[in-house]
Amino acid sequence: MSGRTYLDWNATAPLRPEAKAAMVAAMGVVGNPSSVHAEGRAAKALMERARAQVAAALGADGADIVFTSGATEAAALALAGRGIACAGVEHDAVAAWCDVALPVDAAGRVAVADPASGALQLANPETGVIQDLPEGLVLSDLTQAFGKIPVAFNWLGAGMAIVSAHKLGGPKGVGALVLRQGLDVAPRLKGGGQEMGRRAGTESLIAIAGFGAAAEAAQRDLADGVWERVAGLRNILESALASAESQTIIVGKGGARLPNTSCLITPGWKGETQVMQMDLAGFAVSAGSACSSGKVRPSRVLRAMGFDEIAAASALRVSIGPATTEDDVLRFAEAWTKAARRRRA
Repeated sequence: MSGRTYLDWNATAPLRPEAKAAMVAAMGVVGNPSSVHAEGRAAKALMERARAQVAAALGADGADIVFTSGATEAAALALAGRGIACAGVEHDAVAAWCDVALPVDAAGRVAVADPASGALQLANPETGVIQDLPEGLVLSDLTQAFGKIPVAFNWLGAGMAIVSAHKLGGPKGVGALVLRQGLDVAPRLKGGGQEMGRRAGTESLIAIAGFGAAAEAAQRDLADGVWERVAGLRNILESALASAESQTIIVGKGGARLPNTSCLITPGWKGETQVMQMDLAGFAVSAGSACSSGKVRPSRVLRAMGFDEIAAASALRVSIGPATTEDDVLRFAEAWTKAARRRRA
C-alpha cells in the first residue's frame, strides 16, 4: 500500500532480500532432502547449509538445530509433558505449558527460584524488557532477541531455546528448537524420522533456505552496529511522544530493553483505538503481541507487571527496524500527538 509506514517489526519483520533470493534459488532444487540420489543430496546440502547458518548466528555451534513450523511448534516439542514454571510475561506459546507461576516485578523482571524446572524468555515481545537468564534453565524463548541483540546460546546456560524466522526477516512458517548437545525430546509428529528423529515430515526446504540466509544477514547487521542506529531512532520517538503527552508511561524505560521496542501506556486511551487511529493515518502499529492483539482484552504481560486493567488495556506497541527512518518516527509522533490532542479536546 502506498503511503504506508510499517512500525510493527516485532509482529513480523519485512522479508530480507537475502532471504528472498535464497528461497527463489531453493525453488529450483528438485530433490527431497531424505533421498539418497544426487538430487536428494543436493537438497540435503542446501538444508544443512541453512542449519549451519542459523547455528552460527545463534552462537549455537555444536548444538542441535531442529527445524519446525515456527517457535510455537518448537515450544510444544520442547515442553509437552514437562510441567515447568514460568511467568505471566511469557509468550502464549510457552505459557501454555506452564504449571507454576513465577513472580514478576514492576520493571518486568522475573525471578526464577529453580531454573532446572523453569523457562524464561530473553526479551519480551510487548515491552522489549531483557531478562538476566539464570544458569540451568529448561528453555529460553529467544524469538524476539534473535537478530536484534547479540545472542550466544552456548553461553546462556539453558538446555533448550526456540526461535522463529519471520521475526528477523526470514519467511513465515519456519522456526527451530535448539538443543544443547546430549539433550533429546520426544517427537510430537511421528512418521519418517526427519530432523534426527525429532520432527517427522518432509522439511520445507524453501523456507529453511530463507531462514538460513536471514539469520546470516541478521548477524552481519549486528556486527555492523545497525541496531545501535535503531535504538537512537527509538529514543527520538519516545522523547517526542513523552513531551506531547505527560500522562504517557514508557514501559521498561531506564532498564535493559530491545533497541527497537516502545510500549506506551496512556491510561484510559484504549490500545485498540490507538491502533485504528494510527492505521487510518497510515501507520502499522499494534496493541501488543500479534498473536493476541486481535483479542480485545487487557495485556496479560502488563497485568503480570502490576498495571491495573485500565492501564493494561491502554497500551500501544511501536516496534521499528533497520529500514525505519528518522522521518518515519517523527511523522508517527506528529500523527499520534494530533490524535492525543483530539482525545483531550
